[in-house]
Amino acid sequence: MTTLTEATGEAAARETPARRRRRVDRLPYLLLLPCLAIIAVLLLWPLGQVVMMSFYKLNSVRQLRGDREWPWVGLANYTQILGDPFFRTVLRNTVLFAVANVVLTMILGTLVGLLLNRLGRKMATFVASCVMLAWATPALTGTIVWKWIFDDTSGLATWLFNKLPDGLSTALFGRSDWTGYGWFNDPLLFFAILTLVVVWHSFPFIAVSVLAGLKSVPSELQEAARVDGAGPWRVFWSVTFPMLRPVFGILVVLSTIWDFKVFTQQFVLAGGTQDRSTFMLSIYSYAEAFSPPPKYGLGSAIAVILTLILLVVTGVYVRMVLRQEDES
Repeated sequence: MTTLTEATGEAAARETPARRRRRVDRLPYLLLLPCLAIIAVLLLWPLGQVVMMSFYKLNSVRQLRGDREWPWVGLANYTQILGDPFFRTVLRNTVLFAVANVVLTMILGTLVGLLLNRLGRKMATFVASCVMLAWATPALTGTIVWKWIFDDTSGLATWLFNKLPDGLSTALFGRSDWTGYGWFNDPLLFFAILTLVVVWHSFPFIAVSVLAGLKSVPSELQEAARVDGAGPWRVFWSVTFPMLRPVFGILVVLSTIWDFKVFTQQFVLAGGTQDRSTFMLSIYSYAEAFSPPPKYGLGSAIAVILTLILLVVTGVYVRMVLRQEDES
């Protein structure tokens, strides 16, 4: 009579390497199933709802509750948005704002990362902890602080500009009394302050990520470049930057996505959705969907367009990475 051990041994002997490899290859996918289920519930389902709403004319909460029918309009919402000249203005604002913020965030974050890499251990820990406070501060809290700084009566910026000599202030800015000055009324000045707020909140992540990448660069290569007479600038561009190119690529894509989706800072600084001259895609989608009269279908269409733009940016980066891997 065949024993259990013998039967198990015979089954293992009959199992081919290919079948064993297929069974092992399934394990990572099985382990990913719980995470994929959570992503589907929290991300894919809401995204699917937004895409579906963009094909309907939804102008009341009762329609969302199911009390009324959803009139199907097909691509009419997209046609209306893409044919609106104001959409092109909003898209221009979004692109220019994102480009400026990505460039400034990457430059400042890289410089701070290089500084942290040159500091001693204790000082680097202290500076990194201070820098990360900006990153840890919630966007709403930090923006409220910055709005107080630029308050037109009691803000720190107003106080500092009032301390300037009258002649100098008049010669440089055309005014000597800054009390009551609307810092957020001029679109260009508003975007400058918004850029300051977003860069302040974003650069610590770039700095710490660059610092982590710098720790992986062999010091021997940098020393060899210095022995050959290369200065700090040449060492960075010839040795450090090529080795950190994947890190910088990921940071650029993440920064682009975050800056395209800026909403909280703009909403708080502008005090709502009244100033349409400073609209960007995120707040434009919100205003169309929730400002009376509500147009949930149009707001959803704008959100889908924003998502497609970000997917194109991400896809271009992934293609570049794959091409670099194939060439190497």
